[in-house]
Amino acid sequence: MTLETRKVTISLPASLLKYADRRATQMGTSRSEVISLVLAEALARERDALAAEGYRFYGQEAQEFAEASARALAEVLAASEDIGTENDGETW
Repeated sequence: MTLETRKVTISLPASLLKYADRRATQMGTSRSEVISLVLAEALARERDALAAEGYRFYGQEAQEFAEASARALAEVLAASEDIGTENDGETW
């Protein structure tokens, strides 16, 4: 899959530019690729954090629903046992 790329002009502190160039040399890639990788990693961390927050929120909601459902099911089962014994001992 090829991603559409755009050329941009950015300003960086000299120390970051030097670091990006050093990493590019170490990785055998371009400065642009190094910067793209760093931004992609930051985006992935942000998405992971948002997903974790959503799982925590909806996980609690799902647990509450499951507990309420279990109580309702227990009541239905208890009521069905009572119905079965109210018909002259005949169970249906």
